[in-house]
Amino acid sequence: MPVRFVDEEELAYVIQRYREVHDFMHTLLGMPTNILGEVAVKWFEAVQTGLPMCVLGAVFGPLRVSTRNIHVLTRDLIPWAVQCGRAAHCVLNIYYESRWDQSLESLREEIGILPCPPLQCPTQA
Repeated sequence: MPVRFVDEEELAYVIQRYREVHDFMHTLLGMPTNILGEVAVKWFEAVQTGLPMCVLGAVFGPLRVSTRNIHVLTRDLIPWAVQCGRAAHCVLNIYYESRWDQSLESLREEIGILPCPPLQCPTQA
């Protein structure tokens, strides 16, 4: 699907590439596709890219998290995601399509993705 509402060609490419690699971020970060994982990925992406949609998702996404999971998010996942976003190389610049043979651990190490903290029994989001 082509990028809409972005007239500048370079910015449209950045948005398109962001869309293309978003699911890779879940895998690289080891985050599930539930609300906790999505908010953690949004924090990582917000730090990495500064894109308004990532920042808004990071800030307002926790409003959808259950009260029993908000502590896991604020104590463990958000600080880790911010630290990873700062430490990692720019994830939009990596040509993942040519790295299918590379192990996930090797790619994480090369990019600078830190291991996810052990979570204290996260429950259904």
